[in-house]
Amino acid sequence: MTVETKVIKVGDSFAVILPKEIMAKLCIEQGDKMSLVKTAEGIMITSYDAQHSKQMELASKVMLENRKMLEKLAE
Repeated sequence: MTVETKVIKVGDSFAVILPKEIMAKLCIEQGDKMSLVKTAEGIMITSYDAQHSKQMELASKVMLENRKMLEKLAE
């Protein structure tokens, strides 16, 4: 599904207009939190999952702290 949308200025920030059908597919409503994730294909937008975000934050921290070991394992 491809949907055209606009970026608008809201105060000192910017916002993306999400059509109703996209809001419904994401099961989100006005005021809900969203997650934006950079992927190889672009940006993925999903409804916010606090537990998932916390797990990803922890995984990133562990990967940074153990970068050299993980590079060795990848060889």
